[in-house]
Amino acid sequence: MAERPARKAPKTHVARVVRTERLTPHMQRVVVGGAGLAEFAAGECTDHYVKLLFDAEGVTYPEPFDMQRIREEFPREQWPVTRTYTVRWWDPEARELALDFVIHGDEGLAGPWARDAEAGATVRFLGPGGGYAPDADADWHLLAGDESALPAIAAAAEALPEGAVAHVFIEVEGPAEEQKIATDAEIVWLHRGERPVGELLVETVRSLEFPEGVPHAFVHGEAGFVKELRRYLRVEREIPRERLSISGYWRLGHNEDGWQASKREWNAQVESEQERAS
Repeated sequence: MAERPARKAPKTHVARVVRTERLTPHMQRVVVGGAGLAEFAAGECTDHYVKLLFDAEGVTYPEPFDMQRIREEFPREQWPVTRTYTVRWWDPEARELALDFVIHGDEGLAGPWARDAEAGATVRFLGPGGGYAPDADADWHLLAGDESALPAIAAAAEALPEGAVAHVFIEVEGPAEEQKIATDAEIVWLHRGERPVGELLVETVRSLEFPEGVPHAFVHGEAGFVKELRRYLRVEREIPRERLSISGYWRLGHNEDGWQASKREWNAQVESEQERAS
C-alpha cells in the first residue's frame, strides 16, 4: 500500500538547462531557465536552496509531473530521489537560476548529472527554501564553510552592506579551487591539501581575534567540523542561538539520503551535549 504524505508536496518547478560552466577543477555551474520558472521566486535569503528531483531507477512517472500525486500513488521507495543545492544566484528578469555542484568524478548522483548536463535537458526541483541573510545591523560577520557551503557564502559575501566588518573563511582542496567573488570583504581561502575536511577551518576560526560587538555568523559544511564550531561559538564564545546560522550540509561516510535520515537525531544529540557543557 502506498504511503500517504502528512502534508501537501511543495511546488515542483520544471526547467531546462541553459548552459553549463566548469568554474574550477571540482566545481561545475549549471544555469537553468525557461517558462517553467514563471512561478519561481527567491526572496532576500542568501542561503536559498532547491531540492533537485531525480527519477527513481526503473520508474516512469505520469505526465504532467505531479509530486503530490506521486506521493499519494507510489510507494515511498519509488518516489524521486532528492538532492539539495544552494542557489548561487537568481535572475528574475532573465528567469535564470544558477546552481553550483561539487564534482568528484563518477561519485554521487547530482555531481555526474551536472558534469554531463547538456543545454535543453529537463530538470525538476522543489523550492526554494532558506532562512539566512546577513543582518545589516550586526557589528561584524563570520562566514565559514567548505566547498559545499561556498555558493551560499559567496552569495552572503556579495550581499554584505558596504563597509561591513566581515571574516570570511572558505576551505577548499587547493589554490585551483578558489573563485572570484564580487565583494569588498576579504576572502581567506584555506587550502587543506591532504588534511581532513574542516580541520584547518576549525583551527582558523578558533585562532580568530573576535571584534567587539554583536556578531552574525553563518557556518555550514561537513557535519563533523560544524559540530565542533557550533560548540565553540555557542558554548565557549557564548554567541546566542539567534545570532547563528549553523548546520551540517553533509556528513562524511553518508550520502544525502542517509544524512537526512539521521540529521534530526544528530542535531538533537549535539544540542544535548552543548546544554550539558554550558
